[in-house]
Amino acid sequence: MDILQKALKMLLDYSLCNSCLGRQFAMLGHGIENESRGESIRLLITLMDNNIILGRHKTSPESMWTASTINPSSPTLEVLKLCNDPREENKQCPLCKGTFENIKTFVNEAQKNLKDLEYTTFLVGIELPLEIAEQEDEFKARYNVTHGESMRSQFSRDIGKLLCKITGKQVDFKKPEVVVLVEPFTKIVRLRINPFYISGRYQKLVRGIPQSRWLCGNCLGNGCEICNWSGRMYQESIEELIGIPMMEITQGQEISFHGAGREDVDARMLGSGRPFVLEIKEPKKRFIDLHELEEKINKYARGKVKVTRLCFANKDVVRKYKKAEGAEKIYRAIVEFGRNVSTDELKQVEETLSNTIISQQTPKRVLHRRANLTRERYIYEAKTKRMSQNRAEIRIHCQGGLYIKELITGDEGRTKTSVASILGVKASTLELDVLSVVTGDIK
Repeated sequence: MDILQKALKMLLDYSLCNSCLGRQFAMLGHGIENESRGESIRLLITLMDNNIILGRHKTSPESMWTASTINPSSPTLEVLKLCNDPREENKQCPLCKGTFENIKTFVNEAQKNLKDLEYTTFLVGIELPLEIAEQEDEFKARYNVTHGESMRSQFSRDIGKLLCKITGKQVDFKKPEVVVLVEPFTKIVRLRINPFYISGRYQKLVRGIPQSRWLCGNCLGNGCEICNWSGRMYQESIEELIGIPMMEITQGQEISFHGAGREDVDARMLGSGRPFVLEIKEPKKRFIDLHELEEKINKYARGKVKVTRLCFANKDVVRKYKKAEGAEKIYRAIVEFGRNVSTDELKQVEETLSNTIISQQTPKRVLHRRANLTRERYIYEAKTKRMSQNRAEIRIHCQGGLYIKELITGDEGRTKTSVASILGVKASTLELDVLSVVTGDIK
């Protein structure tokens, strides 16, 4: 069946609008809009029927009655007059219910919603009622439509083209900053604002601050005597010290902190800092001066946290940082022993721990939130420095994921080998600092 025969059969059964008629042949004729394609098909059918009439052939005008349904062209009407066409005027298209006539209304509504946002890319998403989508599928199957496109695709393209022209922004099919969601049959237009990502490094200059918000384990944030009715175990976090200034500048709704690992609450993060990504959800502002933002954060968190190397990021960087949790690290621990230790004994610690594999069963202190597994981690180098008869500084360059406190104490035999087991003496960590997070190509 050729194009005109198939189109005429459709029009004999349904009062299709030009857009829905042209959409059934959307893959034929590059660069032509469906409405123009449908109008052209309808006009060609009219010309053919006109030729029949002028040739005084005996024929029924029913093909013309259906070929000119809603919004008929004037040439078609003239031909129909010759046939005394009895059809009803302006029948509603049974597929789109006339919704393609509202394209400009949808675009205007989207433009209003977008006017207060900073963005460079967008995408139009279309939500159709299930019965409409099913009806379209049945129609395509009935007429064996092989060169058509979906109603959803046409709505998305038509609205997207007009928004591009009006806003000067670009469509991005993979990672749009904003998605314009349109429900054509309920005339609802809303936005889904995708997250904004900024990465950098942070130094934690003081002890006693967790990386993320830490709710009270007893009341789970509701407030109780244990947490002094605050609902929290710690009143501040790195996430908030960095995130609150970011929220103010971007006018976002919520933040999520993603770090390349984390240090203990009582440990400092020194050196060049730990890589992190802050995810700002539903931001209104994206055109950010990073130098200004860095100054604002460091002023807000002065003496507690300092950020450097801020840059724009994306979700791919978050995935990369999650993989970097096992990156090499260098720690400095101030260790106190249960008795005086000699220089030779400290030398023994260095030789035993350097270039060795440590077996650790999940420490008792984190068993409530970590699976009880046995892990093996490699120590590249251990260095010791005497501070007093029973104290020493120990620097450990190791594979990520090694529990340093348990490496010192032995954790009642759950860590093998440990400083305590090497010397046969009780050992405890007085202070712990992370001096470096070695992450290769991560900034």
